[in-house]
Amino acid sequence: MSGRSYPFPHKDKVMKKRVWTVLPVYIILVVLMVSMSVTTFYYNKILGFIEFGVCVASFVIVLILTLRFRSYIRNVAESAMRTCFSPSGKALDDLKTPAVVCGEYGEILAYNSRFKKSFLDGFEGENNRISPFIAGFEPASAVKRGTFDCDFNNKRYTVFAREIEGGALFEFIDDTYYKNTADKYHSTKKSVALIVFDNIEDFSAEADQEAAAAHLKAEDLLYRWATRNSILLRKLGENRYIAIFDERVLMEQTDKKFKMLDGIRKVTYNGRPATISVGIGHGCESLTESATQARKALEMAQGRGGDQVAVLTNGEYVFFGGIAKGIEKTSKVKVRAVSQRIAEAIMRADQVLITGHKFSDLDCIGASAGLYALVVGKYKKPCHIVADIERTMARSMIDSLREAHGEMFISPEKGTFMAGPRTLLFIVDTHSPDFIESDRLYKNCGNVVIIDHHRRMVNAIENASIFLHEPSSSSASELVTEVIGYLADDVLSHTVAEALLAGIMLDTKCFIINTGVRTFEAAGFLRKKGADTVVVRDDFANSLDNYRNKSRLVAQAQIVNHCAVTVAEEDMRDSRVVCAQAADDLLTIQGAYASFVISKIDSHTVNISARSFGKLNVQLIMEGLGGGGHQTVAATQLKDVTLEQAKDKLIDVLKQIEFK
Repeated sequence: MSGRSYPFPHKDKVMKKRVWTVLPVYIILVVLMVSMSVTTFYYNKILGFIEFGVCVASFVIVLILTLRFRSYIRNVAESAMRTCFSPSGKALDDLKTPAVVCGEYGEILAYNSRFKKSFLDGFEGENNRISPFIAGFEPASAVKRGTFDCDFNNKRYTVFAREIEGGALFEFIDDTYYKNTADKYHSTKKSVALIVFDNIEDFSAEADQEAAAAHLKAEDLLYRWATRNSILLRKLGENRYIAIFDERVLMEQTDKKFKMLDGIRKVTYNGRPATISVGIGHGCESLTESATQARKALEMAQGRGGDQVAVLTNGEYVFFGGIAKGIEKTSKVKVRAVSQRIAEAIMRADQVLITGHKFSDLDCIGASAGLYALVVGKYKKPCHIVADIERTMARSMIDSLREAHGEMFISPEKGTFMAGPRTLLFIVDTHSPDFIESDRLYKNCGNVVIIDHHRRMVNAIENASIFLHEPSSSSASELVTEVIGYLADDVLSHTVAEALLAGIMLDTKCFIINTGVRTFEAAGFLRKKGADTVVVRDDFANSLDNYRNKSRLVAQAQIVNHCAVTVAEEDMRDSRVVCAQAADDLLTIQGAYASFVISKIDSHTVNISARSFGKLNVQLIMEGLGGGGHQTVAATQLKDVTLEQAKDKLIDVLKQIEFK
């Protein structure tokens, strides 16, 4: 053995530890000996008394040894506590790390030489405040945390705080090297981004020098941004790029909210801005995994209308940008290709069910009626539209369709009962499982096809075999009209054509917003099929009570940061219809960029309907409150809040908006 001394008698303590370990065995033996002595007593009393005396002696010895060992443990522990937590200078100097003791009011009482050297620059520090040395914490809160980090004199420490009588003891572990190494590792971890120009076709017209110059300018801005931020950027195709950058760069761009989107948007041609969509895979173990996540993020960014950055981290999305109007797609290549897949899906199915979102509107019912006519007229398959006709905003349209085509509508309960593995389900005008008419219906069907024009939401239905998603389209009715035009343009009756046209007119506000070339082409096609605009107008007709309620909502609106806000009475009838119409009318107020109407759906739910003409993206605002929708039409539902609480939440969000 070396000459190193031990602070306790080695052999004696080991023996006492052994006593502690075998204590249960001693107790068992004593019990057995007592039993044996009792048995012996019946045969030989003298021998029985002797055995019983031995049992008692053994028990006393074990008890004494146990008590002595417990006393030993207590003495050692108390000695350690006195040594570690004693505020005396000698005890503190025995610690190998900087340590300081403060009083209950945060005044420094004692410290060791290491603390004096590292924190006081050799000067005396008694009665100074401890807070500057422990990241500004008060002693009580620091002790409650137990362990925390702090920086001092360009060094980084992990601080251990312990409560002592009348104050606190702080020990500082200098782990600057390890923390800097960890930070360097994380800051240089690579992420992959995929970048796409949303509207490259507008900037690549043949033999047009201005378009080519605008395209080159936008591309040059992208390369300059990459060079300035040490980003590796390479071109993959005419309008696709891949970028690789460090975590540090991503954090910087996140803090700046990806301002390069604004620079790209300033490049215009024929009055249309250039925009890009960016998908970033973040927090991945490898570049391959990051690239896969970047592809998902890019799909999400494009599905939300483009002109934005989507960062995907461990399954969670964060979005930046998205203030430009949706880019109109004049090409119908995607719709034509998807139409053929839809035809194949219909032919494989035994029956077809069609549904939409809760509280169905004219667009939802119109698109459903169009698909019903296609399935029954062209493919002769059993088909029904699943809708809750007691909670719809298109009752007059439903009545007209039932009169012309019989019982094409069934309840969600009946639809759920009919659904099976060989049932094809069309979901129109929504792609979120939270908004569909019946969640059980969706889960019971073997194949799902989605047709929607709303900007993509994070919680989208994932298992759809076909997803016809065009955020640039005016409505689901427009998309269905295009599908019918490719598959069977002779299946529409004038009643169904009018339902489709009403759906388009609803979401375009009678061809004022979200209206492109394809919208007018779809409307022209429906007019050829017998759609009467006067009859369609009847679907928008109001009762006198609804008109009065709508006027009351508009009259009591208030303007908050260029947004019109109004609240409906709790007992208002047909509140969803009236509130949607009031939201549209509020947009006619001068200086109102958006409108918000708050109403009570039931005793636990408050609905907020949002509208805009495109200057303000109401989808982003509604997403912040748990909802979603389109750039110009969106909504959300808040649970277990009053109308006033919902209004206060909305106003808090609106006040934070900055208009450029």
